[in-house]
Amino acid sequence: MIPSSAQETAEETGLAADGKSGTVSDGASLSRETEKSSDWKLTLVNASHPMEEGYEPELAEIENNYYFDARAVKYLQEMLADGRKEGLDFWVCSAYRTIEKQRDLYEDKVRRLQAEGMSSRTALKEAGTVVAYPGTSEHNLGLAVDIVAKDYQMLDEKQEQTAEQQWLMENCWKYGFILRYPTDKTEETGIIYEPWHYRYVGREAAREIMEQGICLEEYLGEA
Repeated sequence: MIPSSAQETAEETGLAADGKSGTVSDGASLSRETEKSSDWKLTLVNASHPMEEGYEPELAEIENNYYFDARAVKYLQEMLADGRKEGLDFWVCSAYRTIEKQRDLYEDKVRRLQAEGMSSRTALKEAGTVVAYPGTSEHNLGLAVDIVAKDYQMLDEKQEQTAEQQWLMENCWKYGFILRYPTDKTEETGIIYEPWHYRYVGREAAREIMEQGICLEEYLGEA
C-alpha cells in the first residue's frame, strides 16, 4: 500500500496510486462521460442507437397541434417568443411523432424513391438519410423540432437563407438547442443537411457543440 504522503504526491504529479503514469483529469473525464451517458437531454437516437422499446415521453403541447418533451418545452417556447419579438415569423412544422407516424413517413419516402426508378434495396437505404427509420428518429424521442420560416416552408437547403434560420443558427444554443444535422456532418449523423431540425440538449452541451462546430455524435464520442 502506498503511504498517504506518497498518495498525495501521486495525485499532485499525475501519477496513479500504483505508480503508473496517468493524469489528474482522468477521473474527472470519466465522470463527465458517465454523466453524459445518463443525461436524458443527451440521449442519442440514430440508426446505430435506436430508442428503447416502449419509450413514451411526457409531452406538452406547443403550437400547430404539435407536442414536445414536457421537461424542455419552456425553453422551446422562450426561443420562439424571443425570435418573434425581433420580427421573425417562425412556423413549427413538426415535433414529436409516434412510431406509427414515423413508419408512415418512411414507407412513403421509400415508395416515392422506387417510383423514381430506385431498386428496393437502394430506396430503403436512401430513404433513411432523409426520413429516419421508425425508432431511430429524434422526433420519436420528443426532443426534436422542425422550424421553418412561415413565408418559406420548403424543407430544402434554401431554408438556411431565411432570416428565421439565420437567427436560430446564431441563437439556438442560448436556449439549449443545436442545429442537429449540420451541412458537413452527414457521414457522422447518417442524415442529410437539415437547416430546420433543432434538438434540445441543454444549454451547456449546446454551447460546447456549437462553439466547436461538432455534432451530437462527436460530442458523445459516438462518431
